Amino acid sequence: MNMSTFLAQRKAAEVRYADKRPRSKELFDRASTVMPGGSTRSVLDVQPFPFRVASATGSQLTDVDGITYIDFLGDYSAGLLGHDPAPVRAAVTAALENGWSFGGVHTDEIRAAEAIVDRFPSVEQVRFTNSGTEANLMALQLARHHTGRDRIVVSDGAYHGGLLYFGHGGEALLAPFDFMRVTYNDIDALPAIDSTVAAVLIEPMMGAGGCIPARQEYLEALRRRCDETGALLIFDEVMTSRMSAGGLQQRTGVTPDLTTLGKYLAGGMTFGAFGGRSDVMAAFDPARGGTLTHGGTFNNNVVSMAAATAALSELLSERALSPLFSRGETLRSRLSDLFHASALPLVTTGVGSMMAIHTVDGPVRGPHDLQHSDHELKQLLFHEMLHRGCYFAPRGFIALSLDITDAQCDTFLDAMSDAIDAISASQ
Repeated sequence: MNMSTFLAQRKAAEVRYADKRPRSKELFDRASTVMPGGSTRSVLDVQPFPFRVASATGSQLTDVDGITYIDFLGDYSAGLLGHDPAPVRAAVTAALENGWSFGGVHTDEIRAAEAIVDRFPSVEQVRFTNSGTEANLMALQLARHHTGRDRIVVSDGAYHGGLLYFGHGGEALLAPFDFMRVTYNDIDALPAIDSTVAAVLIEPMMGAGGCIPARQEYLEALRRRCDETGALLIFDEVMTSRMSAGGLQQRTGVTPDLTTLGKYLAGGMTFGAFGGRSDVMAAFDPARGGTLTHGGTFNNNVVSMAAATAALSELLSERALSPLFSRGETLRSRLSDLFHASALPLVTTGVGSMMAIHTVDGPVRGPHDLQHSDHELKQLLFHEMLHRGCYFAPRGFIALSLDITDAQCDTFLDAMSDAIDAISASQ
């Protein structure tokens, strides 16, 4: 395919997009005077400017220009419960009746902690933060303290938060740890993990890195190598914990020493957590000789704790998550069939309700296989799908919410088929 043709099509699609959204453009110009880039979350950048949301309900978004979209992005996986889950709304409203910003401990944080310990195989004790980024930073510092070592092993191309991005462009904001990068899914690279390593931080499926699953044998070999060297194995399940009531660690049967959580577990409210083996978490317990302090004004804030308690106890059962996992598997399989029949360089990867569309010929085993993806085609496909009422990330990321139906998945597939035909017809 001729990339310059994709460029021309992409530019034409952006003009069409802008013409339909004058109010979003006006607000983008206003926002850009007070926020660099016009937003405060870089991943929401859309060219030529992002549509600005006016309201959201269930699985749908409506922008300030009155355009409605089926939301297949699910707030980059944080919106698993949809945009307005009733039990979360009720729990937060009830909690606020008793005041907020206590500056003290309260009961809902116990309930939330008990629910997390009950769910995740690796978590014997847990502490709360305000984001997944913060949870990962705390887990790394805890591992360094526990082992008396400094080196952290990560996968090249991985994303573990705003200060822990190991892809192109992430270096400038990278937290100043002693990092060693290895290739994701490469068992032959594991001997590099030695007695100098404090922890291995890994997602059992890369999320922002491209929805690339870790092979079962890779996770098992990683667990063995950490046992051999005394390094702590940390699973970043900020995104993948949705794969079952006990996360992807439950599905794989590989149990880490520490787990980090975030995103959807507070029903769309700000949330993060890290937890794991009791002997490791004891570092925060003065009664057991622990010397670490863990600050954070809003760690146990009333809104997040009430929301998490409601989400975990009322909405996030295996009975709800298992059908969602199957729905995602079916959608990805049907997308793969559609892409295989197309002449465009398109493949999809993922597990369950999270997946990504890549503009390469494939296969994709790690971020290194995406180095030559066609950026112009990816942006064009995003705009063609948005034009047909289907919203997912410009980078190709999809995260289904519990409110997405089989019929909406059919709509997505019909729109994708139509978009592919439209793009191909111009070649």
